[in-house]
Amino acid sequence: MSSQLDMFGVPVIAPVAPTRKTRPAPRADAPKVLDEEDMARRLEESGRYRVLRKLAPRPVAVEPRPGFPFIGVIVDTETTGLSKTEHEIIEIGAIAFRYDGQGNVGDIIEVYGGLQAPSKPIPAEITVLTGITDDMVKDQHIDMFALESLIGPADLVIAHNAAFDRPFCERLSSIFASKAWACSNAEIDWKARGFEGSKLAYLIHQSGYFHEGHRAVDDCFALFEVLLQPTPQGKTPFAELCKSSQRERVKIWAEFSPFDRKDALKARGYRWSAGEGSEPKAWWTEVDAEAVEAELHYLETEIYNRSDINLTTRRLSAVDRFKT
Repeated sequence: MSSQLDMFGVPVIAPVAPTRKTRPAPRADAPKVLDEEDMARRLEESGRYRVLRKLAPRPVAVEPRPGFPFIGVIVDTETTGLSKTEHEIIEIGAIAFRYDGQGNVGDIIEVYGGLQAPSKPIPAEITVLTGITDDMVKDQHIDMFALESLIGPADLVIAHNAAFDRPFCERLSSIFASKAWACSNAEIDWKARGFEGSKLAYLIHQSGYFHEGHRAVDDCFALFEVLLQPTPQGKTPFAELCKSSQRERVKIWAEFSPFDRKDALKARGYRWSAGEGSEPKAWWTEVDAEAVEAELHYLETEIYNRSDINLTTRRLSAVDRFKT
């Protein structure tokens, strides 16, 4: 059959209908597509990687489980500086949860977070640290009714640096003054639990998480998660904190101690008090009530080299501790 020619003598070829490409059937030995958790697990099992998971805040329970009669509240503050008398709160976060007498934790029952405009502009270094700007806090006020309603029923208020947060909170509202306080930094033996440090960033990272740090509510959720991390024995950091917060403590001030013994006091864990409020201006420490006599004997023999010293001491319950 002769080909059809166009006017220039070039054969005209009839168009061919395109064929539909089909995807080849997967091979039986094709690798399985891994989801995120599978990938993370494989990386961790290799021994060459450590994977951090973004912390997902636990939900607030609509109907809390029974059997947890006590209420704990984790609080965190962001402030314009470190001075308890001069600087101000610019953000507060609080998480209320239920627990029992053995330190077992039930459900989160309430969350509050609020910003507040200070009387002066926020220092630049605080904005760098927290991400909180003057524009963010403009015309903002902490809802005191909501905050006090959350704090009011609390049996225990927890902060990761209670000696810092408690004075700021008491300036904000007197409701904090009558509460029992616990410090998750000072009253848990994190080193014995295998942590390299007690800062919240260390704790959350070594627990396998990361979060948006230095915002009050985010830090509360991060601390809550760390406090619930179990040990091989099953005792959580929160259970340890509950028990330690119930012990009576005694604060001892080494007044007029020789200047050349300050390094020995620091090495033993003493801290300096500048004499704010009713406190003496002196090195001080806290010990369990049953350890007072041994600590006084140490001071007599190793610091003062005499036995006729008369030092200021104060017995402290959880309601008294961490005040200014």
